[in-house]
Amino acid sequence: MIMKTRKLLGTFLVALIGGIIAVFIYARIVPKEERIVTANIQQPYNFANLPAGMDPTTFNFVQAAQKSVEAVVHVKTQSTRQAYNPILDFFYGDGLRDAQPVLGFGSGVIISEDGYIVTNNHVVENSEKVYVTLNDKREFEAEVVGTDPSTDLALLKVKEEGLQFIPWGDSDALQVGEWVLAVGNPFNLTSTVTAGIVSAKGKNIGIIQDQYRMESFIQTDAAVNRGNSGGALVDIRGNLVGINTAIISPSGGYAGISFAVPVAIVQKVVKDLIEFGVVQRAILGVSIQEITADLAKEKDIDQLEGVYIAEVREDGAAKLAGIQAGDIILSVNGVLVNSPGELQEQVSRYRPNDKVVVEIKRNGKTKQFDVTLRNLQGKTSYVSAGNFDTVLGARFENLEKNEKNRLGVKYGVRVAELKSGKLRAEGVKEGFIITQINNKPVYTVDDLYKIIKGTDGGVYIEGIYPNGVIQYYAFGLE
Repeated sequence: MIMKTRKLLGTFLVALIGGIIAVFIYARIVPKEERIVTANIQQPYNFANLPAGMDPTTFNFVQAAQKSVEAVVHVKTQSTRQAYNPILDFFYGDGLRDAQPVLGFGSGVIISEDGYIVTNNHVVENSEKVYVTLNDKREFEAEVVGTDPSTDLALLKVKEEGLQFIPWGDSDALQVGEWVLAVGNPFNLTSTVTAGIVSAKGKNIGIIQDQYRMESFIQTDAAVNRGNSGGALVDIRGNLVGINTAIISPSGGYAGISFAVPVAIVQKVVKDLIEFGVVQRAILGVSIQEITADLAKEKDIDQLEGVYIAEVREDGAAKLAGIQAGDIILSVNGVLVNSPGELQEQVSRYRPNDKVVVEIKRNGKTKQFDVTLRNLQGKTSYVSAGNFDTVLGARFENLEKNEKNRLGVKYGVRVAELKSGKLRAEGVKEGFIITQINNKPVYTVDDLYKIIKGTDGGVYIEGIYPNGVIQYYAFGLE
């Protein structure tokens, strides 16, 4: 019996040892099965360009939308337009019909609690009355504080306090790939919010019809349609980073690309319009070109960087500082510029008589120049709001020497912008060159105003259009 028990015990021990050895060999030779562990494991997912401090697990557009819709308004404009009927003109000698009312629509952004509103110039241009409707359906008649055709911006004011407004954001810090919201009133649908990303910056698309246009748009794929003009482009914090202005569309509807004026430009324009009634535009006094592969080959440029100077203005800030045609502008006050839009955006932040450091490349070597910026008339002084004469309804510019030579005139000033006033009523078009007023030569804008201010009664204007057509106009100042 004892022997049988010992034999069984020995067999058990052998089996146990064999099992342990088998398990050991299996663990060493056979691959381990992969297991998915879900408990308390944090995956290292990264959200693109989320602001610091934002919780990725709760990311959405709700807060930004709620912060914005109450501060975006519907803008309605009213103007009158005279229609011409050639049949009436043939039989009766007067083909003008009674003026017909014309309505326009757009969007605007409240930027202060005391009623300042930013919109696009093309939304309110030539309007006689402007009304804004808030998101809560209250309506106000708005005053046009000032406009800036060069950036396609306008500033309105309503008499109301305690309004909800959108705080300024930072368009310089905005990055390509960052989420943004477009808030506005497309097709008269109020308080519409769409989302997209920043797809490019510093875009110049040539849509602003002004000789001194300043385009450095933020490009996005947020849906923008007719009626969105003047609305807000906000970041995901709900801060204003741009004013929606334009779209590229073969059909007239949204086709995937929209453009907004950066808030860095908006802030400068708003500040000037409030303080002066007109934008204090500083210029370098240069004609510029983007450096493309073709231009680099033509001009023997070794690197595709900076902005090429094709021509310098005789009385311009750049030439007076020593900058020459053929130079390449690399930076302004340390900020790199690689396109005409980027250069224009940087210079637009300053006023006449401001000093900036311009870094250029000349013959392969870099140099720095201290440049004192000047206004459009080549002076360092500020421009007064009187240049937008309320009677004439126009802004004027001095002529360059090459323009005088091309037109065959010794003097003259250009009608750069028209609003409601005597000149528009008489049929004057933008671009008209005024050479004489009441048989007195007009050499500069200052001459024009001196003659007008010294006139009592009728005004007789002689001038020429860029196509060479000579024209005469006459009207009374009363």
